[in-house]
Amino acid sequence: MGKRDDLIAKYADDLKNKCGITPDMDLLTKVTIGCGPAIYDDDASTVAATQDSELETVKENFLIKKLALRDSPELMDAINKAMETYGRSERNKYRAVVYYMLVKHFGKESIYG
Repeated sequence: MGKRDDLIAKYADDLKNKCGITPDMDLLTKVTIGCGPAIYDDDASTVAATQDSELETVKENFLIKKLALRDSPELMDAINKAMETYGRSERNKYRAVVYYMLVKHFGKESIYG
């Protein structure tokens, strides 16, 4: 297994054990690949849930640009729900895991078809 496979296994473990979600491994792999080289960078691979600017970036760059959703209060509600599901006290919220939850929340799996 390569480094990416190790990270995907770690993300699947987080989804199962911290979020109570059984991941669709094919979709998780595609979402992880979609994150690009950010998954290998300690800072970029995580979402800082306590920073409003970080959550705004997730909304703008992922939900609006990548998933082609229209800006609305529902977007930030979904991000906050994902943060709650992950656990506010969980220090490392992996970007790929958060994105996976958002893709599932909005039913946008077809984007990774």
